[in-house]
Amino acid sequence: MSICDDTLLCNFPKCRTKLSGFAWVTACSHIFCDQHGSGEFSRSPAICPACSSALSGKLDIVRTELSPSEEYKAMVLTGLRPDIVLDISTRALAFWSYQVHQERMYQEYSLSRAEAQLKQMDKVLSQQNQSRELELTAMRGEIASLKKVMDEYKRKYSEVSERLMERNRQYQKLQGLYDSLRLRNMVVGVGEGDSLTKPGLQDFSRGVPWQGSPPRTPQFLSDGEGRLFSCLETDGAKTFFQFSSPTKEKSQRIIRKH
Repeated sequence: MSICDDTLLCNFPKCRTKLSGFAWVTACSHIFCDQHGSGEFSRSPAICPACSSALSGKLDIVRTELSPSEEYKAMVLTGLRPDIVLDISTRALAFWSYQVHQERMYQEYSLSRAEAQLKQMDKVLSQQNQSRELELTAMRGEIASLKKVMDEYKRKYSEVSERLMERNRQYQKLQGLYDSLRLRNMVVGVGEGDSLTKPGLQDFSRGVPWQGSPPRTPQFLSDGEGRLFSCLETDGAKTFFQFSSPTKEKSQRIIRKH
């Protein structure tokens, strides 16, 4: 605020509105808006809200008009000696200068307080940025390690996939061989069954008709040594009952040696 500004501010704490119309002026060089002045100075004893000074004099508190009429200006100092007029003007200018000085000090105080808060906020912000950078670095390291683990899993997955594909190929090959062998056995089994059950059919591999032999009833005969044999066996072929025991054959060989 400069000396040429034509508007003062209310000195009531937390008000600081621009004054207009009527204002309350105190002997301690403070000025208040009409609202707060009427509220504060209506009780007795009156106390200045700005400096807590006691205002007990008759002219310690004056309600004045900030924009007086031309008639008031023409008559307020009329008839006073020049020295009185100068004295009144000097005191009015001193009041104005004091208000300007107080306002400048308040603005400087507010600026220094704001700068201190700004420095504090900058410090907190720098600390937060450092912590965020540390967290970001840790997260980047974790991401890198997770990428390595993921690459390792991908490599293992590709190896397992290749093995699985190879096993599938082997399985398909074995399945094809198994199906072909089963089909071949089925064809052979069907062919043999037809040749055994249907006499007179030709053997397609040799071109010779199949000669079925009539069924015979087995007859068991004795050879004098208590062994039985079937007459259905071919000549010179031994039956189960014609095989002598190993102990008997061994004793016969020993007798022959002696």
